[in-house]
Amino acid sequence: MSYITKQIAAAFMASAIGLASVPVQAQTPPDTLIQAWQIDDVISLDPAEVFEFTASEVLGNSYQPLVGYDVKDVSDIFGVIAESWEVSEDGKTFTFTIKPGLQFASGNPITAADPVFSLQRAVKLDKSPAFILTQFGLNAENVDQMVRQTGDMTMELEMDKAYAPTLLLYCLTATVGFVVDKELVMSHEADGDFGYEWLKTNYAGSGAFTIRDWRANEVIVLERNENFSGDASPMARAIYRHIPEGSTQRLLLEKGDIDIARNLGAEEIIALADNADIKIEDGIKGSIYYMGLNQKNENLMKPEVREAMKYLVDYATIADTIMKGKVKVHQAFLPEGFLGALNDNPYALNVEKAKELLAAADLPDGFTVTMDTRNTPEITAMAEAIQQTMADAGIKMELIPGDGQQTLTKYRARNHDIYIGRWGPDYQDPHTNADTFARNPDNGDDAASKPLAWRNAWDIPEMTKQADAAVLEKDAKARADMYIALQQEHQKVSPFVIMFQEIEVLGIRKDVNGFIIGPSFNDNSFRQVTKSE
Repeated sequence: MSYITKQIAAAFMASAIGLASVPVQAQTPPDTLIQAWQIDDVISLDPAEVFEFTASEVLGNSYQPLVGYDVKDVSDIFGVIAESWEVSEDGKTFTFTIKPGLQFASGNPITAADPVFSLQRAVKLDKSPAFILTQFGLNAENVDQMVRQTGDMTMELEMDKAYAPTLLLYCLTATVGFVVDKELVMSHEADGDFGYEWLKTNYAGSGAFTIRDWRANEVIVLERNENFSGDASPMARAIYRHIPEGSTQRLLLEKGDIDIARNLGAEEIIALADNADIKIEDGIKGSIYYMGLNQKNENLMKPEVREAMKYLVDYATIADTIMKGKVKVHQAFLPEGFLGALNDNPYALNVEKAKELLAAADLPDGFTVTMDTRNTPEITAMAEAIQQTMADAGIKMELIPGDGQQTLTKYRARNHDIYIGRWGPDYQDPHTNADTFARNPDNGDDAASKPLAWRNAWDIPEMTKQADAAVLEKDAKARADMYIALQQEHQKVSPFVIMFQEIEVLGIRKDVNGFIIGPSFNDNSFRQVTKSE
């Protein structure tokens, strides 16, 4: 990575980040946005690999996709790098024309070769988010033929079926669809890796900011992209400080050492409500809090146990106390705001009902199980509350805390018993969550596709067929009805205890304006943030 020199770093970090060795400042620099956030989930900066909340937001402010949408009306899809597109008569091939005059931060011009390379590269690398593209029939063997350059500024993307028209466009707005600088990336290729080892910690985009520095569990520094094709950001740089504790974030926000606090708990939000120097802003997200029950566990695989656990969460109390103002009770896999979202919440804490179900499963005295938890204050607090209500029915749950990388790596290898986590949609089509919660085309350990149903070893051939049918339905009303029916069945039988939909809450200094809270984390934007005098 192109790191800041030691001399500049010492001076810059002292003034802008406030290291412990220097006195803290009462105000952040006027051209610098400083946010406090728990950023230990960052694994990579490569768009072909990024699949976590923090890195998705970073990339959303530093890369560009072919197409985008209005965050206030996601049905309004428009070109970003693409100037226009057409769909073939059979519905299987999209032709994109690239906007003229665009360039990457490196100064290299953007041509059709770059999005073609970016999509081919993501499929061939086959990292976690590759399924967003491979679901269209693309694979390492055919992608060079299916995604092809047809001219300096034109390209085609061919699919195996005529999917619902907006599905592909929404998928291209996901981070895996972000366009990378082919010339720059390939100049760092080693042993045929398409520049992967280099891009994990470096930058090759065209967005409003460049990624200057990432130090794991410490800081991420972005700088204004002087070659950006849109309006230049008023901020010369944007910094994320890794500060896990909401209480510490609150103190730094009150003192003026940061501009935005991202992990405030209910207690901190209440405490800041009367502070004239702070404003609280929120926005509904597509993110879902859930528990995944691994079906490789002989107890968790029993239908009665799965249902019992849905009666052993005190949804209302957690939403009203631990997560007050930050979630709403929601028990279906499609978030509110998506086509076909189901808003019925049939489960509430009912220990006696749970005991009956456990007895029916030949487990009248309960059993012992583990739950992996990311060690954020809120996930930990939720897990502890669930641990207590599970114990009321005889289920002894041991909590295994870890940072974001540890828990995700274990979960993705399906080596857990129970995982409590947060899932954000990858794009704004309902298939994004149906594809991961209700679809598992291959339950083998070596499966190519590894959605959440696979991670929890849930073999569902019939439900997979239902999800496959819904994605091909072109009539919006009929398609919505199919997703509602799918969710109703899923609520009853799945190994997912879906609990809440997230409301993102930010504590912001009163002089900071223009931060956009989008439905997905890669929609969160600080490109037009300003600071008033």
